[in-house]
Amino acid sequence: MASSLLSPSFTSFLRTKVHSMVPFYAPNPQVSSSFTFFSFSCFKKLHFSPPLFSNGLALPHTNPFFLLLFVSQKDLSLYAFSSQRCFKAVPKRIRCSVAAPQRQPSTTGSVRTAMTMTEKILARASEKAELSPGDNVWVNVDILMTHDVCGPGSIGIFKKEFGEDAKSTGTLRMVREKNEFFVLSGWELCRFRSHVRGSSIVSAEKGCKMIITFLPLLESYLACSYTYVAHRVILIFLGLVWDREKLVIIPDHYIFTSDERANRNVDILRDFCQEQNIKYFYDIKDLSNFKANPDYKGVCHVALAQEGHCRPGEVLLGTDSHTCTAGAFGQFATGIGNTDAGFVLGTGKLLLKVPPTLRFVLDGEMPDYLLSKDLILQIIGEISVAGATYKAMEFVGTTVESLTMEERMTLCNMVVEAGGKNGVVPADSTTFKYLEGKTSLSYEPVYSDQEARFLSEYRFDVSKLEPVVAKPHSPDNRALARECKDVKINRVYIGSCTGGKTEDFMAAAKVFLASGKKVKVPTFLVPATQKVWMDVYSIPVPGSGGKTCSQIFEEAGCDTPASPSCGACLGGPKDTYARMNEPQASSLLLPHHLAIDKCSSNSPCVTFILITLMELKNLGTESGESSCELCNTNYNVCVSTTNRNFPGRMGHKEGQIYLASPYTAAASALTGYVTDPREFLQ
Repeated sequence: MASSLLSPSFTSFLRTKVHSMVPFYAPNPQVSSSFTFFSFSCFKKLHFSPPLFSNGLALPHTNPFFLLLFVSQKDLSLYAFSSQRCFKAVPKRIRCSVAAPQRQPSTTGSVRTAMTMTEKILARASEKAELSPGDNVWVNVDILMTHDVCGPGSIGIFKKEFGEDAKSTGTLRMVREKNEFFVLSGWELCRFRSHVRGSSIVSAEKGCKMIITFLPLLESYLACSYTYVAHRVILIFLGLVWDREKLVIIPDHYIFTSDERANRNVDILRDFCQEQNIKYFYDIKDLSNFKANPDYKGVCHVALAQEGHCRPGEVLLGTDSHTCTAGAFGQFATGIGNTDAGFVLGTGKLLLKVPPTLRFVLDGEMPDYLLSKDLILQIIGEISVAGATYKAMEFVGTTVESLTMEERMTLCNMVVEAGGKNGVVPADSTTFKYLEGKTSLSYEPVYSDQEARFLSEYRFDVSKLEPVVAKPHSPDNRALARECKDVKINRVYIGSCTGGKTEDFMAAAKVFLASGKKVKVPTFLVPATQKVWMDVYSIPVPGSGGKTCSQIFEEAGCDTPASPSCGACLGGPKDTYARMNEPQASSLLLPHHLAIDKCSSNSPCVTFILITLMELKNLGTESGESSCELCNTNYNVCVSTTNRNFPGRMGHKEGQIYLASPYTAAASALTGYVTDPREFLQ
């Protein structure tokens, strides 16, 4: 034991008063040292110095002992603790704080086997000296993110498995039951109760449950059963969120809607964060007038970066497939399901398979008419939507080094559209500068070794690339923008985690400014975050004479920038802003953004109501565009800066979505057809 942290009186007590010591070994891949629990013949108050830290006693990682710090109302006392029966008097109710071992710094710079960035990050998180593709390891999670779509499901699973009355107070509450007590994590309890009879759950305080059990088989069960034991296995309060400061919850998908079920999801998040005292809950409070409260953040993947939750070398998991966006910061970031998230909530760990790495070398000067969206669409078109299935995609090269952080985020955002497990960009001076002032936590970047083994390597000369789009209905259905100039559209959408960042709107404004024309189709603007929204209204566009994006958009005839959210990217409730709604006939309900007077009341379109759904499905042009044959209005062909164009993705099952960069989207808005932005930028 680290005697330097304990008073001589306590050290002496250990030597003289501990009658029996029951070692408990936890072969946990996360923690290199073993845990040892002490059996005391009696519990006696012992004062010690120096004073404890407010969050509990910070023990060295190499300390083989787990200590419990008991906090009564008037004093602090330190005890070692075991599951053996104790018949001496104990306080009826004691509050205790846990000193868990900290993960020691990575030593992956001098491993025996050269590794890629992804392998190094996972090696550090699992405290392994080396890893290879295919290895299954338990990793410590640095940040877990969830939102209003998946959050309620994850919370439900967490409560089911860890306790309905879970509280993340940062403390344990213990009570006495017939002078017998023991504290066990909720996750371990489930397995414990299925193997050993007689365990009991006793109410300790109102709204709190504790596990109180003393059975002769307890030690043998813990010592001989499962090989994986969480690092707080004996210490976690039933249902305790492993670290309330590592959980980020952001409602962003189904907000600004009158849909009761969607709003109920946000209520579930709010209630959970209040009862768990979650530090990073970015609430959306005002749903009535479709305006965000000032402290609301916006789309999770962009807000995570802006709020300093993305750091090189860390592991970030989220209940959203585009969590891979954070790989732009040189970290391992990937999406997980609700069940996995529920497990992480309670343990802070997840079992992951180490993916092999594909290396993409992008060299050459980036032409003024290209953006990262063109690069990633080019790559996905090259390798297909299954080309990187459960593989890491590492982006390097002179072009990547020249990209801003927001452009790197775009690059990593869409790796999942190629099946990728994660995308990653080596951290550099651009990364470090972006993070200045955003996070106070230290971080340690890692880089692929020169001898690292990559599954495949792809090289691109970016200077020779042209603007591209992904045609319906797949992100790998690549085509040059100039090859689609005959595709007529009826709307443009600029927004989402992929294409709704500040630089995306600056790019669109640049095209509108260069043309001096007005848009020919409804053009919807949805900033990703509140910060982006403010930038749209405050940052001058270069070469505009001081005009902001919002002023340029207004002059071009675009719709007023909406409050930040995911918007119509994934459809959402019927009243979602800019959603591609089904055409309805009762009042010629074309999409809500189109003027009703496009078809007068005397128009043959009144017969539209008589058309059956099957007949409606068969209507269309030779090019595959869906339209109202009677008024010749294309109602669902969109050029969008979002990341997916599957059938029904933006709300309309017949929707035709062309994925494109903000440059191409703005150019298309000006012509009413899919348009190569070089028509306005050169």
